[in-house]
Amino acid sequence: MSTQQFSEQEQIRREKLQKLQQSGIDPYPAALYPVSHYSADIKSNFTEETKEHYSNVCVAGRIMSINDKGKVFFIKIQDRQGLIQLYVRRDDLCPSEDKSFWENVVKHGLDLGDFIGVTGYVFITKTGETSVHTLTLTLLAKSLKPLPVVKRDEEGNVYDEVTDPEFKYRQRYADMVINPSIKETFIKRTKLTNSIREFLNDNGALEVDTPVLQSIPGGAAARPFITHHNALDVPFYLRIANELYLKRLVVGGLDWVYEFSRNFRNEGMDRTHNPEFTILEFYVAYKDYYWMMETTETMLEKAAMAVCGTTDVPVGDKIISFKAPFKRISIYDAIKEHTGFDISRMDEEGLRKVCGELNIYTDKTMGKGKLVDAIFGEKCEDHYVQPTFIIDYPVEMSPLTKKHRSKPGLVERFELMINGKEIANAYSELNDPVEQRERFEEQAKLMQRGDDEAMYIDYDFLRAMEYGMPPMSGIGFGIDRLTMLLTNQPSIQDVLFFPQMRPEKMD
Repeated sequence: MSTQQFSEQEQIRREKLQKLQQSGIDPYPAALYPVSHYSADIKSNFTEETKEHYSNVCVAGRIMSINDKGKVFFIKIQDRQGLIQLYVRRDDLCPSEDKSFWENVVKHGLDLGDFIGVTGYVFITKTGETSVHTLTLTLLAKSLKPLPVVKRDEEGNVYDEVTDPEFKYRQRYADMVINPSIKETFIKRTKLTNSIREFLNDNGALEVDTPVLQSIPGGAAARPFITHHNALDVPFYLRIANELYLKRLVVGGLDWVYEFSRNFRNEGMDRTHNPEFTILEFYVAYKDYYWMMETTETMLEKAAMAVCGTTDVPVGDKIISFKAPFKRISIYDAIKEHTGFDISRMDEEGLRKVCGELNIYTDKTMGKGKLVDAIFGEKCEDHYVQPTFIIDYPVEMSPLTKKHRSKPGLVERFELMINGKEIANAYSELNDPVEQRERFEEQAKLMQRGDDEAMYIDYDFLRAMEYGMPPMSGIGFGIDRLTMLLTNQPSIQDVLFFPQMRPEKMD
């Protein structure tokens, strides 16, 4: 990149970098830096009684403010816990007559954004601020690009906060520096997944890995991303689900398996959809969807406590209770309640007429299952704010699900709705290979009609089933959407470190 393409500030910083190097200072030293203490721990625990423990500390972080008082600098650095002030005096750093380090590094070499490390002792200033009296200072990394300026008052209130989504999502690394509170969202996300892992592991589940590149995009109704396997010279797909591979493992004798998987669906983007997303799926032999509902309630109640410390979680202007048990209602009853139409005995033609009366868009590729799904999605979903199991779906909507044991035409399936969105999808799994083949063939007919989300026939999965697959229940959780709920974030982009965006034009 030529110098003409740098901003004035960027050019000044590069000139400082050059001068530091010319004076013998390495702006990017490779040596280990022995950090011993962190900001919040120091400020919380330092007292007159404990000051002996803080007589020799080593801290490091990014410079967030510099107050030049001539022969004394007050510098605030930000580490992983927050901000702490450094008291930096010229004669402490340069006790001899040689003051070149002070002039070259501290006075004329440092900028906001630089990483430094210091050693010294903790004390309280006359204004009452816990600070580190600095005895040595090391430049650890020179910042060549200035951060956006965000102003904060003494109480921590933020002014001129950067809220531009283009900046926040594309330059997450910079956003995390100037808005450190957003780190809490991602810390809570990790607490969520850790809580779920602990629950599953404690109950005897085994975490596994299954292929991301698949020859058939199976396990869900979705449009896949297509790539090419050069060595085999065949098309492959990024997985849309890991369901069929996990079921293969249950066939192989692993009674309870789970996986946090990155899935990819080549579909739309909005505040609750991202083409790359995280799903938790688990499958348990000898269980059914009734057991799965109870297990889901218990697991999510525990997760809410782990992440939020309570089962009453604020989401926007609502309070959502994760306290078990959750409400249950059939999909047909839900549609009747919110539209007035009893569609339980309708064929495809009847469903199209209902969609017409409700002003719901349809096209010729949509079979009975998609028509029912459209009615529920358009007219019912938003009503289920508190956790609710929508149960007992028509067989046409669920090609991998066991038929209901007592309700003809339905399957043993539920979707968990929270705040008007699907959070989880679960079945009593179909384990009859003959019926499964017939269901796949029905999906193939839909594909021929133009339904590009219809399922492919997975012949290897059918072969696995023919060896004998035990009765089981399985579930998939949208971890991104669940994180949105438990961190009170309005958009899926806010719970992903690096959401998909249109490629940026850069020189």
